[in-house]
Amino acid sequence: MAVDSPTLDHNESNRRDFLKTTSLWGWGALTAGTLISDTTLAAGVQKKDASKKLKLSLAAYSFHRYMQHNWPKPRPRKTKATMDIMDFVRYCGKLKLDGCELTSYYFPNPVSNDYLKKTRDLAGSLGMEVSGTAIGNDFCLPLGTARDEQLQMTRKWIDYSAILGAPVIRIFAGRVPKGGNEAEAIRMCQKGINESLKYAEQKGVSLALENHGGITSTPAQMMRIIDGINKAPNFGINFDSGNFRTEDPYADLEKIAPLAINAQIKVEMGVRGKEVPADIPRIIKILKDAHYKNFLVLEYEAKEEPKAAIPAYIDQLRKLV
Repeated sequence: MAVDSPTLDHNESNRRDFLKTTSLWGWGALTAGTLISDTTLAAGVQKKDASKKLKLSLAAYSFHRYMQHNWPKPRPRKTKATMDIMDFVRYCGKLKLDGCELTSYYFPNPVSNDYLKKTRDLAGSLGMEVSGTAIGNDFCLPLGTARDEQLQMTRKWIDYSAILGAPVIRIFAGRVPKGGNEAEAIRMCQKGINESLKYAEQKGVSLALENHGGITSTPAQMMRIIDGINKAPNFGINFDSGNFRTEDPYADLEKIAPLAINAQIKVEMGVRGKEVPADIPRIIKILKDAHYKNFLVLEYEAKEEPKAAIPAYIDQLRKLV
């Protein structure tokens, strides 16, 4: 059973309240037409000067077809993996990117601190930052062993992100469990985020909730979740440009952009259920109009071979920033 969506006026009121009471990493937000802050906070606790231009990063998920998926559990492959996280970091270095987003799925499981440090140092040696990490959690699960495992995995990746020097983790909300309802799923999601935020703040890491279907399919649903999140300097939204499959996804992206602390750019959009080429300049303008200051992370998911297609999209993004 679905819950009623909040009204747009309610969304705007909560958005303004959230922006007034939260200092987020690396962006000055507009509220009531006034720039409320140009203070730059990395992961809510580490001061960091804002770049004069947006920095570019690439998500490891862009090469999911070539990499072994190990987290949270290994997935079988039809063919042998031809790329690992270290290979991906080297590829980002060849593109002379400012950063690389290291999706947790493709690290060894278990992963050692030594491996994490070597990955961090490799990125640094190539002149890059680790712009963030990403996990595939589900916080909508009811109390029990499965939920405990999700929270434990999140804490592990908060620790790992701190070692990598990654200031932000992209997190999911999850989906309504079979036989459950949206209201309870949202409550459990809020509980999971609040619990994880406390631990993440201790480690100097921010959590960015992604618009990723399920109970985050619309801005109204996302605001309903945010209504129950404790105001924290290390929480915000992971703006995924390709994940609103609505009547007007660009308008919906405008609604969440002021809360973004991480931004993933896709080259396709789902408009009324149909994949179409994305208007990338329009997406970047939405972020700039919202005074977004952090990494632009290309997350390539189109059909063309990634190594053949990605350089051209990176060149396009360079011109836009």
